[in-house]
Formats: sequence, structure tokens, C-alpha cells
Amino acid sequence: MPPLASVAPADLRALFDLPAASEPEPVAAVSERDIAGPAGDLRLRIYTPAGEGPFPLITFFHGGGFVVGTLDTHDGLCRGLCNRVGAVVVSVDYRLAPEAKFPAAPDDCYFATQWCAEHAGELNADASRLVVAGDSAGGCLAAVVAQRALSRGGPAIAHQLLLYPVTDRNFERDSYRDFAEGYFLTREMMQWFWGHYLADDADASNPAAAPLQASELAGLPPATVITAGYDPLRDEGRAYADKLQAAGVDVYYHCYPDMIHGFLSLPLPFADGARALGEVVGRLKSALISD
Repeated sequence: MPPLASVAPADLRALFDLPAASEPEPVAAVSERDIAGPAGDLRLRIYTPAGEGPFPLITFFHGGGFVVGTLDTHDGLCRGLCNRVGAVVVSVDYRLAPEAKFPAAPDDCYFATQWCAEHAGELNADASRLVVAGDSAGGCLAAVVAQRALSRGGPAIAHQLLLYPVTDRNFERDSYRDFAEGYFLTREMMQWFWGHYLADDADASNPAAAPLQASELAGLPPATVITAGYDPLRDEGRAYADKLQAAGVDVYYHCYPDMIHGFLSLPLPFADGARALGEVVGRLKSALISD
């Protein structure tokens, strides 16, 4: 990895466009469509499981520091959720920084979630079993969408799945100091990502950018929060889980102590990746599927 100060966002995107480690896991159907988003066409990739439906509905937001990541980089994770949960998964190709700075990404993700809820019938899905999900920056966006849906009166969200989420712009927590470099995601990378994402430093205190900054979390949907032990973001993920719980939200938190950031979607054979996916699937099934 060259020094980030010399790397353009387009070049970093190319570095992160890693090939899949194996052939894609088959699902019953995969399709793409464009919807009219807040600032033009917004692409969705829709994964549908086998069966008759209507199925639970998951809107998924990929990670990548708000700057990198695509529908393809998280295709495997979305396929796994689709098959194992038995849910329609809609992966959102939200606008990236720095071409589209904050609040473009949360605006796109909230709009897409509204659209999915309103068009659930077309998707063979059940809007009453709606999940917002994402990893890293996508976890941040899922948390923000849940907060926005609560404050704006909908759509109703049944669960939020936050995988090693970004929740705050604070580089002084212990995990940032302990794992500043050497464990894939670095402190320098996060500083670079935040620098491209925000147009103004004042936005770092905006809950739509940093959900941990929200003053009121009561009434939010139940949450599953997963973190990794060797991750600069570990402590802010735990802090958000703790703040949700203190507000009376039903929270399940699990840190995988031997893992690095991104272990659920990186094209590497992490044994804990399979275990974590199984745990997440169990949590979602318990929350969404009734006899």
C-alpha cells in the first residue's frame, strides 16, 4: 500500500476491487434495477432466495470508508445472507465520496430503504420484517437509516445489523492507538476516508455522519453489533452498542477477539468469518421468522 497522501480515490478503489476467492454462491435469483434516487439513478442489486415468499427484507449498505467498495465487493456476503436467512437482500450502490460528500450516502441509503418498504410486494418481500444492515461505513449508514426512520416516522425497521461499524470520528480511542497500523485497516486510512467524506469538520458532530453523536437513541429497533478484536473501530462499535443498551434498546454484542476489520467480507478463509455469519443468521432468524 503506497502512502495514502499520494493516492487518489480512484486508485484506491482499484486496489480494493479484489477478486472473489471462489465462484459466487448461487442464489435463486439475482437482478439489478435503477430507481430514481435523490440525485439521479440509484442502482440496487436484488438477491432472492428459493421458496414462495413473501420473505424478510434486508437493505444492505457496503463498507469501504464512504470512498471505496461496490456491489461486487460485498456480493458474497449478500448471497450468504440471502440463502441462510431466507431473505430478499437489496444491496444499495450509494454515492461515494469525494465526488459526493456527506450527506449524499445517508440520503441515498434512507431513500433506498423507503423505496424497498414501499415496493416490498414487487420484491416478494414483507415490509413488516425489514432489516437495515451494513459493515464498516455501511454499518454507520445502517445505524443512521435506523435513526432517521425513527425520527421521520418510517419506514418501520424490525432490526439493525451493524458489522464492525463506523460510529464516530475519534482517532484517540484505545483501539485506534493499539491497532494504528499492521492489521489491514489503519488509523491513517480512516483519517483519509473521513477527510474525503466530510465537507466540513463541523459535520463530525452530526449524528447523520457519526451515529454515536446522537443524543437520544430510545425507541430504535433491536440491534446486533459485531466487532473485531484487532480493529481500530472496535471501541467505537462497542461504545455504540453500550449507548443503545443504555437507552433501552435490545442489543446483542459480540467481539471476535482474534479477527481484523472486514473479516466477514474479505476474500480470505477466516474460520471466524463462517462462525460470525452463522451467528448473525441465527440472530436475524430469531428476530424475523415466526412459526
